[in-house]
Amino acid sequence: MSAAQSPAAGEVELSVNGMTCAGCVNSVVRALSRVPGVARVDVDLGAGRARVKGTAGSATLVAAIRKAGYGASVAPSGDTES
Repeated sequence: MSAAQSPAAGEVELSVNGMTCAGCVNSVVRALSRVPGVARVDVDLGAGRARVKGTAGSATLVAAIRKAGYGASVAPSGDTES
């Protein structure tokens, strides 16, 4: 109802390299959660993927992961298996 509502949240899937344990997953979750505009973070250690919901841009998310010490890139679209 308010004109000041935030934009609709989108979803970005990222490939994350260098995670080897639950501590790594927690580090990536913390790094992404601190980015303004992030509403939710899910990280899959086995797949090496992070799914982020919110309004933050993909370049900002990749930079946050890299700053935490991990490799990151936007996952190719159409590369999701269900």
